[in-house]
Amino acid sequence: MTDQKTTLLRGARILGGEPQDVLIEGGVIARVGRGLQAAGAEVVEAEGRVLLPGLVDLHTHLREPGREDSETVLTGTRAAAKGGFTAVHAMANTFPVADTAGVVEQVWRLGREYGYCDVRPVGAVTVGLEGKQLAELGAMHDSAAGVRVFSDDGKCVDDAVIMRRALEYVKAFDGVVAQHAQEPRLTEGAQMNEGRVSAELGLAGWPAVAEESIIARDVLLAAHVGSRVHICHLSTAGSVEIVRWAKSKGWNVTAEVTPHHLLLTDELVRSYDPVYKVNPPLRTEADVMALREALADGTIDCVATDHAPHPHEDKDCEWGAAAMGMVGLETALSVVQHTMVESGLLEWSQVADRMSHRPAAIGRLAGHGRPVAPGEPANLVLLDPAYRGGVDPAGFASRSANTPYEGRELPGRVTHTWLRGRATVVDGALK
Repeated sequence: MTDQKTTLLRGARILGGEPQDVLIEGGVIARVGRGLQAAGAEVVEAEGRVLLPGLVDLHTHLREPGREDSETVLTGTRAAAKGGFTAVHAMANTFPVADTAGVVEQVWRLGREYGYCDVRPVGAVTVGLEGKQLAELGAMHDSAAGVRVFSDDGKCVDDAVIMRRALEYVKAFDGVVAQHAQEPRLTEGAQMNEGRVSAELGLAGWPAVAEESIIARDVLLAAHVGSRVHICHLSTAGSVEIVRWAKSKGWNVTAEVTPHHLLLTDELVRSYDPVYKVNPPLRTEADVMALREALADGTIDCVATDHAPHPHEDKDCEWGAAAMGMVGLETALSVVQHTMVESGLLEWSQVADRMSHRPAAIGRLAGHGRPVAPGEPANLVLLDPAYRGGVDPAGFASRSANTPYEGRELPGRVTHTWLRGRATVVDGALK
């Protein structure tokens, strides 16, 4: 999809700063300043709105191939564009699993065909996500998809030898292993966070140590090998301290947090509403506060949605049988504004760092996470921070509606998204 136009944004607050005009020509930012003019340009009156580099998600489940009843590359990238994302990393737990060059190329080509955002496939670490044999890491990297991130997300690479070998292998091409930290023996039958609420509800507990023990092992392995490890969806205060310690050693460790772990707590499980069932589980208020502080001080590198769509029959059932996961692409920026910006923990420039610059750098994704400056690709999102409104999944572009925020008022609204100068969202609507 092309259809690039010359566009003049008037009065946009770049990274939340003073209003400036931005001229987009030929897919790049041509000029930034005040009082700009451009004959024949499409004008966007952006007064009061915040202009950020296009968001980058390191952790998206697009479900295709195999679970198109939940999501497809088309519907998922449309949802991403509505949320302000210009690039997403598509997780490997599809059917068939993205553990070969052929499957990752299929996902990559679908992303290129639809054009709502760039799609970078994540390759599986092990064949079939079974944790027994390394997948074709080199072939996936050398494919047209150019895979740089590998993960068995949804399952933990719990075998230390396999994890070590994966770290050694990806080091050769500066890849990264993204670990779903969940010690399987400690979480057998687990239904929610282990603690006071689980005891009162009589639901099997999911202890924090199941996450923390794997993270501790893997940062040590990464240091031993001299490779890169990325920790998916950090959820406990203890995990924060381990990552902080690893970084203090100078080890090549990065970590992400989801929007829902920045806002929601295990107290919500008292409703037994399966919309709150997620992996890792919602934790305590103390964990939430620790995660916010860690994102603010940079211990946690970035926000990643873990967008996990499910059809209604997989969530509209009893708690024990319900699938784990929440959709998140279309609400992520609003949740971050609510939890981090309005609380004073982050400025908009830091939001750009945590949701664009750093995830693009971790994924080695060229052309994204760049400054809003002349000569840079026009991958941009325009946000109205003054907007307040209730979340209505009926308006989602995603094929699924399993959001924990239905009816909740959240701030901020993406009004425009540009991918290399082409508008994918205009006035909140998909183009």
